[in-house]
Amino acid sequence: MLWAGFVFGFLGSFHCIGMCGAIALALPGRADAASASARYVGGRLLYNLGRVTTYATLGAASGLVGQSLRLAGLQQGLSIASGLLILLLIGLPQRYADQLSSRLGFSRPLAWVKNQLSRLFQQYSWRALYGAGLLNGLLPCGLVYLALAGALSAPGVAGAAAYMACFGLGTLPLMLGLSLTGRLVPLRWRTRMRQAVPYAASVLAVLFIVRGLGLGIPYLSPQLGHDAPKAATAPSSVHYCR
Repeated sequence: MLWAGFVFGFLGSFHCIGMCGAIALALPGRADAASASARYVGGRLLYNLGRVTTYATLGAASGLVGQSLRLAGLQQGLSIASGLLILLLIGLPQRYADQLSSRLGFSRPLAWVKNQLSRLFQQYSWRALYGAGLLNGLLPCGLVYLALAGALSAPGVAGAAAYMACFGLGTLPLMLGLSLTGRLVPLRWRTRMRQAVPYAASVLAVLFIVRGLGLGIPYLSPQLGHDAPKAATAPSSVHYCR
């Protein structure tokens, strides 16, 4: 399902342009004659790779939770639950998501992340840009939450980290292009693609649900369970030596 993470990330990057485009455009460094230099391009690439690093780390944490649930014998239901969770997140109004975030105590950590981002944006070094990308990946984002819900059912911790890394790499082309050019996709197309994100997420959710049903369809819905080892049976008759 790694391809699904990449495709979802690419489609979702139109949403990212609308939500985080201002941050990408505010990165330190002037887009003048030096814009073609390795320092300018490399710095923006490192910023985006910082986001990918954070997404992969969050994916590993999600995979750890998923692995624990699989060890508890919930492997098949986990994929179905991931799909249902994605559908729930799609329909959750933003105001309720903000209220939930506040009640869970995320307000103070979020304030710290924003303060650190502001400090890093006053510097112009590759280290600062990479650190800004790392912190940007921690900002609240419904799209990332949807991806993490899918990562729950990825095979193992490494698989979940790879799924989220592919998601981040899917957002990289448009976000990198935006930070380099400042004007990559017309507003009309950005609006249309942002409206398509919930539909793409719904398709992803259905894929996870079908996969969890274990219908025996190769690649799409394979059998997730394993046949239990047959218990050794005693012979029908026992002969004793006398």
